[in-house]
Amino acid sequence: MLVLDAGNALFKSTDIREEPTARARAELLLQQMEAQGYAAMAVGARDLMLGVDFLKARTKGTKFKLLSANLTDAKGQLLFPASQVVTAGGLKVGVVGVSPPTGPALPQAPPVRGLPVLPAVSAEARRLRKEEHVDLVVVLAAVPYDATVRLAQDVEGVDFVVQSHEGRGEGMAQRQGLATLIPPGERGRQVAKLDLSIDGPGPFVDLSESTRARESQRMVENNIARVKERLGTEKDAAQREMLTQTLTSFEERRESLRKLADAASAGKSRTHLLSYVQLTESVAADPAVQQRVDRIEPPGSAAH
Repeated sequence: MLVLDAGNALFKSTDIREEPTARARAELLLQQMEAQGYAAMAVGARDLMLGVDFLKARTKGTKFKLLSANLTDAKGQLLFPASQVVTAGGLKVGVVGVSPPTGPALPQAPPVRGLPVLPAVSAEARRLRKEEHVDLVVVLAAVPYDATVRLAQDVEGVDFVVQSHEGRGEGMAQRQGLATLIPPGERGRQVAKLDLSIDGPGPFVDLSESTRARESQRMVENNIARVKERLGTEKDAAQREMLTQTLTSFEERRESLRKLADAASAGKSRTHLLSYVQLTESVAADPAVQQRVDRIEPPGSAAH
């Protein structure tokens, strides 16, 4: 298992002046990411509210890494590692972090600069493939949604892009040209779970599409049965011709759904399946951690 965060996790907004517990909350989150075995997090706009030095000091010496392939200082030097290579399930996984480019999405806190997203990710993905020989490239994209879609569509060598910025919440995996875009959940209320099978060549097949195709296939089968039943009793030639055309259309649709449903069944394709773990009261809290949370955000308070 590989645990990652797409960023924008530490502060609730880009204005922390009215949050007296913001520092303590951010420190607790970083400590727990390390304790829970997170491998990496992208640095988002809402993670920079106390500055780069705060982030570096709180993660010094940890296995958990903050990543950004495009955040630089005034001299153009990267402020954080661009990527992290992690072994999980026998695979070498290259994890790339990317932050918003300089502009409204990134707090103007000189000397921090956000370089253009696509060239930075493209260069790092290419390096990971060529020099590190990774089996998989995952991009943690703490950037606006439209920029993430362009990244997934245009950057070669990337398999999955996990996006954060607007708090879009859970959703479906979306194939966007060259890569698959993954919604990560929202503010810890849900945790996205991506199950991968890497047997076979070629692009990843979405098993949820296969499941939906089988469900649609059953509906089409029912429609075919009803049309055949009507054909068996219909005497009017014009109506029979219309029903025959409808039957042909349904049968063509059934065949296309069958091919989609069977795409991963032979075990020759790489597959992925996205689901979400809902962190409701049914998921037990760690008592010691809960006490620390309650001190920072007391039960009944507006922040809780």
